[in-house]
Amino acid sequence: MPHTSDPAEDDLDTVPAPQPVFHAEQALLGALLLDPHRLGDIIGIRAGSFSTAEHSALFTAISALPPPDPAEHAKNTKWLDRVLATGREQARGLTASYLHTLIQVCPWPRHAPAYARIVEAEHARRQLRAAAEHLVQTAHDTSLPHPVPTVLAEADALAAVVDDIAARFPPRAGVLPRTPAPPRAPVPDCTEAAEEEQVLLATATARPADVASVRWLLPEDFTQPLHAGLWQCLTTLARRNEPVDPVTVLWEAQQRGLLETGSEPGNVLYLLAEPAGSVGYWGERALQRSLLATADRVGRRIAAYADDPANTPFQLITGARRSLADVAAVRTRWQHATRTPASASATEPAVAARAGPRARPATQLPVPTRPSTRPATGRAP
Repeated sequence: MPHTSDPAEDDLDTVPAPQPVFHAEQALLGALLLDPHRLGDIIGIRAGSFSTAEHSALFTAISALPPPDPAEHAKNTKWLDRVLATGREQARGLTASYLHTLIQVCPWPRHAPAYARIVEAEHARRQLRAAAEHLVQTAHDTSLPHPVPTVLAEADALAAVVDDIAARFPPRAGVLPRTPAPPRAPVPDCTEAAEEEQVLLATATARPADVASVRWLLPEDFTQPLHAGLWQCLTTLARRNEPVDPVTVLWEAQQRGLLETGSEPGNVLYLLAEPAGSVGYWGERALQRSLLATADRVGRRIAAYADDPANTPFQLITGARRSLADVAAVRTRWQHATRTPASASATEPAVAARAGPRARPATQLPVPTRPSTRPATGRAP
């Protein structure tokens, strides 16, 4: 007779197997149910450290109730009944059979501190993942009127989580996680960024004297490789005090091999020919975009570290701190940019980036003057 599949069997196949920390939580709770006095040996564990509501409710009940007399506890289940009744106030799914299961699966009650350490480590991993994911979400929140201060505050909150983990798990030798870095997040629409970078390059070409005031802007802040290369060309020419105009920048670009990627010389000249606004304003726009992109990249990298169960708390601390250093570097440049006189230009109304070709204003030529007919003596006629 052919076997008829039971829908319930298919549902059980889709239930993921418990993670190792789940078994550590069971062993810890079983140890505390067997020997409640071992609660004094548990340090750094709170109800929120557990991965399930049932385990959290049980730990809360065990911590809240006075420990029983050891001799009485060995004879009856009165204290266990009180723990169950108290725990069910928060988790109604708790049963007496589950408490007995916890007691049975505990290998050695005297190993409770080791079980607690495992639970604490996994809780730290979840905390780190949540803070990193919140940083990524904030970096992509387009509704924020002032995104930079908010994102930097989230980066500080993430750093505080790392410091708290480091206080509980003092770092050993700085071993970085072996988790590969996640791929770069896809850019939803880089048209606006590309247009603003083009205006920045054109404005800097027209006003090379202003390039020195935005030294905090680096090629890595640009979203387009060509734009990053052209910015290097501009800053190099300005630093050498050489003539700067679209033609000299184009020549420098050729010397650096930027035209080998398929960029047409005419397109580069057109890109550099339409300045608007100020170099400081467009520079701050590019730096803000770079800061948000860095926060996104760092948050996703730390979340990837936390998602890798092979990473120890010590590796998580080292990897997270190394990653947060990237945010700190951009923060320093942002603070320098917003404290310099160039930041005053950011209060100017933004000139909209071009969406298409604009008519170039006609060059104003000097008006010739006629020779004077007055006598050389200077007397009135």
